[in-house]
Amino acid sequence: MKKRILPLLLTLSLTASLLPAAWAAPAPSVDEMAQVLAALDIMTGDENGDLMLSRNVKRSEFTKLTIAASPLGDSVGSSTSVSPYPDVPYTHWAAPYVEAAVAAGYVNGYLDGTFHPDENITLAMGVTMAVRLLGYQDSDFSGAWPSGQMTLYRNLDLDEGISLGQNDNMTRLDAMRLFYNLLTAKTKAGQTYLLTLGHTLTPAGEIDLVALVNSAMEGPVVQETGWQSKVNFDVSTAKVYRAGKASSLAALQAGDVIYWSKPMRTLWAYTGKVTGLYQAVSPAASTPSAVTVAGKTYPIETAAAAYALSNLGEFKVGDTVTLLLGRDGGVAAVTRGTALNGTVYGVVSAVMDAPYTDSDGHSYTAKTVTVTATDGNSYSYPVEGKSSWEAGDLVKVAAAGSTAQLSKPESTSLSGKVNSSATQIGSVKLADDVEILDVDTDTGAAVKIYPDRLAGMTLSSSDVKFARKNSAGEVDALILADVTGDLWSYGVLTDVTETDSSYAGMWTLYGTYQYTVNGTPYFYTYQNGIFNLKPGPVKIEGSLQVPAKMEALKSVKLTSADAQSALTAQGETFPVWSGVTVYLQEDGDYRLTSLERVNVGYTLTGWYDRDAASGGRIRIITARAQ
Repeated sequence: MKKRILPLLLTLSLTASLLPAAWAAPAPSVDEMAQVLAALDIMTGDENGDLMLSRNVKRSEFTKLTIAASPLGDSVGSSTSVSPYPDVPYTHWAAPYVEAAVAAGYVNGYLDGTFHPDENITLAMGVTMAVRLLGYQDSDFSGAWPSGQMTLYRNLDLDEGISLGQNDNMTRLDAMRLFYNLLTAKTKAGQTYLLTLGHTLTPAGEIDLVALVNSAMEGPVVQETGWQSKVNFDVSTAKVYRAGKASSLAALQAGDVIYWSKPMRTLWAYTGKVTGLYQAVSPAASTPSAVTVAGKTYPIETAAAAYALSNLGEFKVGDTVTLLLGRDGGVAAVTRGTALNGTVYGVVSAVMDAPYTDSDGHSYTAKTVTVTATDGNSYSYPVEGKSSWEAGDLVKVAAAGSTAQLSKPESTSLSGKVNSSATQIGSVKLADDVEILDVDTDTGAAVKIYPDRLAGMTLSSSDVKFARKNSAGEVDALILADVTGDLWSYGVLTDVTETDSSYAGMWTLYGTYQYTVNGTPYFYTYQNGIFNLKPGPVKIEGSLQVPAKMEALKSVKLTSADAQSALTAQGETFPVWSGVTVYLQEDGDYRLTSLERVNVGYTLTGWYDRDAASGGRIRIITARAQ
């Protein structure tokens, strides 16, 4: 059975799962096959995307598909001055494809010198052309045609999903299956056919649709007046994805960076923007390939962006700019800081002095505020005059002329239970592209989370530090006050010495702690304080080298566990943290292991920070041999 393609990462997120060794992948769906063949420009639909899969395939049509699936590919034009057959004159739409296929040895005409372009193609005819693509010639087969070709067709699994007899007419669906199966078949030389076309497979030997789509993408263009004219097909019939989710043409907004594929009739829009001080360009202003804005460096993706940031363009070091970011986080376009809504919301993670260069090339030092934004990235902004900003402060950063203006964000009131699908809080909807940051307002620690992480939780008004709504009244940016616990590290305290006593009128208070996090050992001496702990799993707040706080985790006996959830001895399900670590416990020693190694023959204990309904997760699992 054919291996299933790698799921499309532009629209889906990957979920890891454990599978039995004898597991067989399900047959690919029609949609999966259509995506692959469209990305390769082998089989596409009409102007509305209709593949007409139930219709029979004519010899002329199958010949064009064969050329599209061959190494000749795009080298064959849509016209020719040669008439390959009397019934295929040079004016016939298929003439260039028939001419190329005959010359390459993929197809033959009839003995009477005709081609019969409008004749329905049979399975045997289609298989013969397919195995010729694999490098086989008629001389490689013994016996009467097509017995040898049909035997090879079955041996190479080219028949996967096809139930025709050799003399039956092929439909476009049959042709789709045959060409899809062809891609992972071995050529006569022993190489996977897709590799001969210059494409790649995943490490598991599967068709890599992500790579295929990336190679099929054209662009980018920026959404602005007249952008549709730069796309080489009618976008009104296109599938649209925006920010990684199915969307619509009407949902595209000014400043979106758009890529497209005509064969797939699809648009992909990326919404990343960053506004800040243009600090540097590398390797030189005359040949820019990367730019540093707000303390973060971005590769430059397009020639237009490179020109704008070069010493020939309109932007100079010291300007405040807005970068429009493409699919790989590269700079697709640049605008003035006020030209688009480049406003950033987040939490201050650090305040320090940093060096800068102004537009005249002069060096200076300025107080700099580093912000972890709701998009999960960190940005740095110089501030003028005396700065009152401290780590843990919430901040709004907006372009103001040639500078970035930092201010306190407007107050917010939002509370309620997050529904099971994580699409709204109480009665307030979350935008499809909502950005959520969970922060500690004491230290500025922050982590980006996704809506599903909040499903079923009840958020109080004190949990929600900030919420911004878009024009539709949906929350599109949210800052929470450590509601998940995902900010912190979780490890095992292996040795503790705590002193809390008074001698000769002097009070002695200190502790020494040895602990391991993800298998890495740490040692900390707490002067003038203790955490009041015993050896065992703990939550560690702050730096791993200098913890601000340590707390013991709670325990629950488990009967089984996987990457998503664990079953307790009481028959209840408890969610497992995506960063869970598993330790084998023997005589006070903790050795890093995996769930796969301890799910059978071991007694499991789950260690969690808070109840699941309050966002808690099993952070550590310990295992003892039974």
